[in-house]
Amino acid sequence: MSDIMTIDSASSGRLSFMGALRFSGADAVSFLQGQVSNDTQRLTDHTPVLAAYSTAQGRVLALIYLLPHSSGVVAILPREILVPTMERMRKFILRAKVRIEDAADLVVAGQLGGATSQPSAIPQPGAAPQAGAISQGGSKVVSRYVERDGIGMAPVGHDENRQWIIGPPEKIAAPADAAAAKHIEEQWRLADIRAGLPQVYAATSEAFVAQMLNLDLLDGISFTKGCYTGQEIIARTQHLGRIKRRLFRLSLPSGTWKVGQALRLADGRQGRLTEVIESAGRTEALAVLSVEAGAAGGADAPGELLVDAAELPLPYSLLGPHVRE
Repeated sequence: MSDIMTIDSASSGRLSFMGALRFSGADAVSFLQGQVSNDTQRLTDHTPVLAAYSTAQGRVLALIYLLPHSSGVVAILPREILVPTMERMRKFILRAKVRIEDAADLVVAGQLGGATSQPSAIPQPGAAPQAGAISQGGSKVVSRYVERDGIGMAPVGHDENRQWIIGPPEKIAAPADAAAAKHIEEQWRLADIRAGLPQVYAATSEAFVAQMLNLDLLDGISFTKGCYTGQEIIARTQHLGRIKRRLFRLSLPSGTWKVGQALRLADGRQGRLTEVIESAGRTEALAVLSVEAGAAGGADAPGELLVDAAELPLPYSLLGPHVRE
């Protein structure tokens, strides 16, 4: 078997728009415990962790997927906010024994469906069951983080059809060309939209509290682990206040759309786009919108656009939280 992972270019490959930070040292997990919204102790059980990194005012600076890689805890996040996130976190190291660095020796890839070939670390179709893997439709899908020879794979939230892959660039094949790289990015971001999985980019950093991105419904917040940056606001929002804005999935008319665009729906709900992709002549998006409809009318906020959008179903309910105790 080749040492290079070759992935079906029609649906999977390197995600060049995503980068990785590495947290290494004896205090890496405990340091992150005081910085992000989820319980990082879960990493010790090979469980990947989705979490928000927020300001003291509870505004989400970045969404990160934490994986327990052998070289340290690896955080996957959009490359455009990687350096600002790293520099901000470094300010809080103080006496902690932790090193935060750009994991430039690792590339981030994604797998939508099956791969044409995989290294021995990754569960193989028809292979005997192993810890961290589940069987689905005759193939193996990881349910926890698994790794061998520096190549790791982890599930993407509740989306069992997709996996993160991280590893050295010499072991994960690069896209054939720019068109292939663009295609996998679009397909990955479209899959996020259809799974109702939020992302934060430079245009939306510090724009939302974690619950506005549905993180309380996506196992992205621990309400029992103790203090972390932004915890007071996030806890108050959950237990004392009413969540007035949520993440919704939309179908948009043709047009020039961008992340961070302010919009108002015909029923009066207002908000901002957090993700938008045009595929096969259709534009799909995620947007944080006010939960209750307001008075319909013309756009009046700066840069706000009145949009005839259709709401699409999410694969989870907005009616009640799914909280990990």
